[in-house]
Amino acid sequence: MLPKPIRIIVVDDHRLVRESWKFFLADYSHFNVIDECKNGKEALEKALSLRPDVMLVDINMDPMNGFEVAKEVAKLDNSIRVVGLSVNNEPKTAIKMLRSGAMGYITKTSPFEEIVRCIEEVHNGNKYMCEEIRKRMSPEDIDRHL
Repeated sequence: MLPKPIRIIVVDDHRLVRESWKFFLADYSHFNVIDECKNGKEALEKALSLRPDVMLVDINMDPMNGFEVAKEVAKLDNSIRVVGLSVNNEPKTAIKMLRSGAMGYITKTSPFEEIVRCIEEVHNGNKYMCEEIRKRMSPEDIDRHL
């Protein structure tokens, strides 16, 4: 018997970005994009009703940003793994996202293979930060936050 696919919700305020993620993730039989949301408020509602395994969440959105989504999802159901997704490659932003309750952080310029690995890692209960960010951090900071 095959394991159940990882159920994913994609959250981004740009429709083209959401549709692109959904399209690329569809190539992986162990992923199932169950919904997409255009803002953080909608993402919280969907998290409660659909109970995804992983949520890929853009950071810069209105009316609720990715930090707020991660914080609220962690309070509501800590089995839902949030991954911050942004063009921002500053370590302090990634650390803030993890402190907000996210389990992972990747940039929109991360190689797709790394994004797949991130989803798998956080689904398995591990924290993940993309290489682009890790390269800009000290080993001590990496140990402290992962």
